[in-house]
Amino acid sequence: MDILQRLGQYLDRPGFPWKRLIIGFQITQYLFEGFLSSRQYKVLQQTKPPRTLEGEIKQETFDKSQAYGRAKAQFGFVSGLYSQVQNFGTIYYDVLPKLWDLTGIWLYRYSPKGFTGEIVHTIIFFFTYNLITTLINLPISYYSTFVLEEKFGFNKSTVKLWVTDLLKGQALGVALGVPLLSAFLAIIQKTGNSFFFYLFLFGIGVQMFAITIYPIAILPLFNKLSPLEEGALKTGVEGLAKRLEFPLNSLFVIDGSKRSAHSNAYFYGLPWKKHIVIYDTLIEKSETEEVVAVLSHELGHWSLSHTTKLFGIAQFHMFYIFALFSVFINNGSLYQSFGFHTEFPIIIGFILFSEALAPMDTVVKLLMNILSRKFEFEADEFAVKLGYSTELAKSLIKLQIQNLSTMDADWMYASYHFSHPILPERLGALGWSSREKKANPTTANGTKSSVATGREL
Repeated sequence: MDILQRLGQYLDRPGFPWKRLIIGFQITQYLFEGFLSSRQYKVLQQTKPPRTLEGEIKQETFDKSQAYGRAKAQFGFVSGLYSQVQNFGTIYYDVLPKLWDLTGIWLYRYSPKGFTGEIVHTIIFFFTYNLITTLINLPISYYSTFVLEEKFGFNKSTVKLWVTDLLKGQALGVALGVPLLSAFLAIIQKTGNSFFFYLFLFGIGVQMFAITIYPIAILPLFNKLSPLEEGALKTGVEGLAKRLEFPLNSLFVIDGSKRSAHSNAYFYGLPWKKHIVIYDTLIEKSETEEVVAVLSHELGHWSLSHTTKLFGIAQFHMFYIFALFSVFINNGSLYQSFGFHTEFPIIIGFILFSEALAPMDTVVKLLMNILSRKFEFEADEFAVKLGYSTELAKSLIKLQIQNLSTMDADWMYASYHFSHPILPERLGALGWSSREKKANPTTANGTKSSVATGREL
């Protein structure tokens, strides 16, 4: 801890241009990601599919996939600029100190007696700021769902459902955010310079609680889980779980088609009690053996301890985030650079610290994507060893067609953004040989499939 304290003192330099530095980080990252996107856009203008897919993907499907990719890229350029303008405006015009002062006035004038102090003030500030940013981003969210996705036939939601989900999300954020934020601040206030260790333990406890409570109390607010009916699929999945000694407790089907045509399968739960969830759209569009093959890949992540390793990495990441935060929490030059001259609120310190840490997080993201792609290849290989090579390859191709996913990618763009290898790479690793017979370009209703919560296919 002495090292952290000395580092904190070293970085607390009066007049240090933290604001210019952070704005510079943001602009540099935006320009770099724009450069990568421009490289990928050139790939999306290609007129022929990769050689590996020539026998699997019809030209019509490839053209539609490329058009969808270009539409998403164009939307990404606009939404990225929109976000960058927001961030720049928030920092340049000192929105944070002004909003902090305004919510302090509200607290002084309108709060009941006894509702005072930094924790109450922080809660009001945080949710006011969150509400403002949510409203500002509504046009982007609406366009993505009801224009972009609608244009390519993927959206299954309605405006009413979209608004309902938004309101539920806000209510849930308040219900969970108030106690969690209060505990976060109280731990820091009461445990002194060693607060990061106690925050780390608190974070682990929150994750365990979330794993337990999410499927019981949160997921049902948005989707319906139904037990998988008796039949060949249930028998196949249970047989796979028994073969791998996977602690399967229950099998569910989720009504993913309620909002979109996305589909996949995932598992969740505590180490000794796991649950598998399969999207109804995956069952509808796939053969039984293909669904089992998808799950053999997913359970491969479990059997190869990928989920445990990623969980461990996440805990280390959380610990070093909190430890580094202890370096910045009392950095007066950082607060003052952003307009906080008399008060140093903890939540503001954490927000500013997160901005300052952005370059390091970019490196972490790159390394995690490299590791994730490695795990995906290993999970595919695991499924092959179980005898699902052909079924998994067919399922990957089918999902690619239904999803209109990117058929090819610029290597630099993929290295930075993709957590999964592209389809030609996965088929090559599976030893798949292209068939002369073309795959059907779309399903009967022209829908797509994609990824789900948890480990992705």
